[in-house]
Order: sequence, then structure tokens, then C-alpha cells
Amino acid sequence: MTDQAAQESDADEAARFHELLKAFEGRPAATAGQGKDPVNEPMIRHWCEAMGDANPAYTGPDAIAPPTMLQAWTMGGLSGHTDRSSAYEDLFALLDGAGYTSVVATDCEQEYLRPLRPGDAVTFDAVIESVSARKTTKLGTGHFVTTRMDVHAAGELAGTHRFRILKYTPAAKRAAKPAPRRPRPVINRDNQGFWDGVRDHKLLIQRCTDCATLRFPWLPGCNACASLAWETVEASGAGTVFSYVVMHHPPFPAFDPPYAVALVELAEGVRMVTNITGVPYDKVRIGLPVQLEFLRVDEELELPVFRGSEG
Repeated sequence: MTDQAAQESDADEAARFHELLKAFEGRPAATAGQGKDPVNEPMIRHWCEAMGDANPAYTGPDAIAPPTMLQAWTMGGLSGHTDRSSAYEDLFALLDGAGYTSVVATDCEQEYLRPLRPGDAVTFDAVIESVSARKTTKLGTGHFVTTRMDVHAAGELAGTHRFRILKYTPAAKRAAKPAPRRPRPVINRDNQGFWDGVRDHKLLIQRCTDCATLRFPWLPGCNACASLAWETVEASGAGTVFSYVVMHHPPFPAFDPPYAVALVELAEGVRMVTNITGVPYDKVRIGLPVQLEFLRVDEELELPVFRGSEG
């Protein structure tokens, strides 16, 4: 068989398989699903604290839920839901059987039609909206599956949530290349002093000499009183993990996923984005005590990071 004939045969097979997948379009994944809890103030408060969102619309007697919580009210938690159909599992089984065994979430779209308020009982309907033809991505070759969820409250459509995943066969790994270097920080006249401190193994925080507000990262002026006068304070190096994410994808040169990226709150009260060393990425937790250290990543670059302890 010639290369052209083989390609045509593969294309025909892909088209036939896609027809099998398209048969799932329009099939319900959940019908009249029930949110496990009504919209409530504690969950709204936890969400706002986690997001750092102090919008007054989310508190008080006339509070509404943040619109971006739309999907949160439909989640089943660790125990899951019992009112889902088998359509999604059947589709995944078909894709798995064809070798598309890996999955990654790619994006979501939300549309908000009615604000949700404490006390609202949430119901939802979900449908497999579309399954794409075979696509080749950097991750590998596979099919995009889009599920649409319509969220209702008191019989009204409150919003729509579209969630898209890629079921794929991982691409073959390429031959290893020389390890790349980490990106160089951009050093300018506004932050030169900070990097001078790092060179001397000091973590320097700016302090406004007019209102005494501490600020980090470095800025040319005070974001509290707009004064241009400032001095530096050396951080003690103690801190706690305020928030964190574990990076799996996309891979980035000089970084080896998975790894934790944390927002550390220093004892002085300011926060900085940094890496956590000393503990595996899956042991990082909010509230974890950490201590400043300086990590030499190559012959030219040293960075302030924070070491945690599993104990």
C-alpha cells in the first residue's frame, strides 16, 4: 500500500469512528440533577475568601452569589451524584477502546442569566453538546468533547456552563534536549534594589516613609498614599502558604512538572509568589509554615524560594 493510500484509509477510518462519536451528541448526561446544598452564605464566604474577592454585593441581607460560582452549586463532592446517565461513561469507554486513554480539561464558558441568592435550590440538566473530529495537538491526537450544563433556580434558567475536555492518545516523546535555563528576571530601576538584596541573600520589602505601608512586589510609588518616598525593610524569612496551585500543564522550559507554585504570606504581612522546596508538591497545604532560602538555579541566577517541612 502506498503512503497516499494508507493516509486515505486512515482518514476513512477516522471519519467512520467520528460518526460513532457523533451519535452521542444530544444525549443527556444528567436530567433534573439536584444541587446537594441550596445556595448559602458560608459557601459564598469561603469562595470569596479563597478568591480574595471583597465585593460588597456578596454580603449582607441582599447578597448574591458570585456568578463564577455557577458550577460550584452543581458539584457532587467526594460522594458524587446518583442522578447521572451512563452516556458520558459510554462515550469515554468508546474513546478509551480506540486508544484515546488520556484526558485533559481545555476550557470552559459560562453565561449568567439570573443571579443566585442564598436559599435558592439549584437543579441542572447536562447534555453532550458536541464531539469534534479527530484533532492533532501538541499533547497528542484525540477528540474534543463539549458538555453543556443548564443551571436552574426556582424554575428559571440561571446560567449555562460549557465544559470542554480533550480525550487523546499521548504524542510520542521526543529525544531529550539539553536542559534549558530558567527565564531571566526583568531588572529595571524600579526593582534593582530588590535584586541587589537577593544577591546579598536578603529579602527586601519596600516601606512608605510617609504612611509606613509595606508593599511587595516593588513599585515606584505607594499604592496607599501615592508617596514616592520609601525605604526598605529586611524580611525575617518566616511565612505561611496562603494559597497554591500545582502545575501539571503546559510544560515550560526549565521547569519539571508537577510542581507547586505558592502565594506565601510573609510574617510582615505582604505576599509573594514563589516556589516551595523541601516537600513534595502533593504535600503543600494552605497554612503550611515555610522559611526563606535562596536557591541557585544556574551559574548566573539565584532566587528567593521558601522551604516547607512535612512535619
